[in-house]
Amino acid sequence: MARPEKVRLGDLLIQQKLISQDQLVFALEQQKRSGRKLGRVLVDNAFVTEEQISEALAKQLNIPYINLKYYNINLEQVRQLPESQARRYRAIVLEDRNKMLLVGMADPTDLTAFDEISRILKRDIDIAVVTEGQLLESIDRGYRRTDEISGLARELSEDIGDSYVDFGAMSDTVGTEEAPVVKLLQSLFDDAVQIRASDMHIEPQEGRVMIRFRIDGALHLQTEADKKIAPALVLRLKLMSGLDISEKRLPQDGRFQVRVRDQGVDVRIATCPSQNGETVVMRLLRQDGGMIGLDKLGMPPEMLKRFREIIRRSNGMVLVTGPTGSGKTTTLYSALSEINTIDQKIITVEDPVEYRLPGINQVQVNEKIDLTFSRVLRSALRQDPDVILVGEMRDAETAQIGLRAAMTGHLVLSTLHTRDAAGTLFRLVDMGTPRFMVASSVQAVVAQRLLRRVCGSCSEPHIPTPQEAEWLKVEGVPADELGGLLHGRGCSHCNGTGYRGRMGVYEMLEMGREMIEAAAHDSPTHFLEVARQSIRGKSIMDHALKEMKQGNTSVAEVMRISNQVED
Repeated sequence: MARPEKVRLGDLLIQQKLISQDQLVFALEQQKRSGRKLGRVLVDNAFVTEEQISEALAKQLNIPYINLKYYNINLEQVRQLPESQARRYRAIVLEDRNKMLLVGMADPTDLTAFDEISRILKRDIDIAVVTEGQLLESIDRGYRRTDEISGLARELSEDIGDSYVDFGAMSDTVGTEEAPVVKLLQSLFDDAVQIRASDMHIEPQEGRVMIRFRIDGALHLQTEADKKIAPALVLRLKLMSGLDISEKRLPQDGRFQVRVRDQGVDVRIATCPSQNGETVVMRLLRQDGGMIGLDKLGMPPEMLKRFREIIRRSNGMVLVTGPTGSGKTTTLYSALSEINTIDQKIITVEDPVEYRLPGINQVQVNEKIDLTFSRVLRSALRQDPDVILVGEMRDAETAQIGLRAAMTGHLVLSTLHTRDAAGTLFRLVDMGTPRFMVASSVQAVVAQRLLRRVCGSCSEPHIPTPQEAEWLKVEGVPADELGGLLHGRGCSHCNGTGYRGRMGVYEMLEMGREMIEAAAHDSPTHFLEVARQSIRGKSIMDHALKEMKQGNTSVAEVMRISNQVED
């Protein structure tokens, strides 16, 4: 292919009537001040989308535009171009067309990049236009560090040999960054962040150590290596998190921060002794990517409107319930970020602190020094707060202090582990809280679950299996509403799982007059009847089935959560 021509992007977008002259002048001024590329400035100001820029360039240069969302990447082809060059020149190798390589470029008018890529690949190249956002995502997937991790694990195993080496002792030595154990851990963190893993598991087995990542709620094997590297990894991680490296018989937990790909990651670590050595589980919390706006959570519009009104009240308790890993903390922090204004004093009491929010006083519970939930909560009430977030209602004492605070002019947000919204108030009563206190303090209970999204890059129509068809029939889903069912075939975008990303499904029980009277009633059955009547048609299952019919999730996913929420 001939070298592409140089194109003035602003003139091109005006010529194709995608932006106005005024918008271009404004963007050029911003570009001068910030030094950013013109295309990025235009996209950030919502004057034009990345797709529109790419399609305009493709049309002008008479080359194809490829939507990478629907392109199944070949890892062998991608790696012909080193990762550093791919990121620098915003390019990715897509196909080998015998005489030529097809290369996707975010800026096909960058002549320097074109010449350098041709030189590195030592081949003639054909160019296609791709959007920068999709390109960077594809680079993240294409340059997984699996081979590098396996190689570093072997190197570490050879370093250890047959004798035991205390790599933990290297913490204070010079040049530690070059130690195989450090390089291996850095590569593991890089890979985990690159593929959006929420947890990393290091599990010694008989003769080998297994390293797995949790992605979108499901565990995936990253690598297996010689078991003798496990103690070195555990020791290094204990040092990083300030744990006792001599204690191998008792569970320990802690936290540390790592810098991965120019972003801060909070790591919560828990060790546990097992038959084959200490296992380690690490929860990865990205400091810049954890917060989600309330309107992005996926609550039904009517429920979102009511929830927003409730969290702006000056007193009462709002509870979010669901099993571990159902996104409760994310929902509460989304609510906090919405009401976090200069005139509100907000205190959180957590174990551990999961998200960092500016302007909020966050307190970490520490049982070892008797800094318990109830003790911190009592202290917090003397700090003149308007809003208090209690990480979890773990015991009767914490629940009662929280409910009293809700009755005396504070908004209290907290979580509880219950199956559904209706059962939450009974859980509080079971914990020894007086019924009148529960009835008069609780404003609303939100129950939630997380469903995996069908991968948008490999989704295809799905005909229910006989078991699924029978289940749908029991759930009362008419056959004529099953036309939009989808499932994921599995592709490079979703690591072959058919799912990419997750979504929340919700129900909310609001404590109106009728519900308060029912909660104060002696008969639990009466309350449950009133509660279930109140959320009829708006339950978690109703929400999940709606998302399934719209093709956002699969029948199998909805069946999975139905076991958790139904009798």
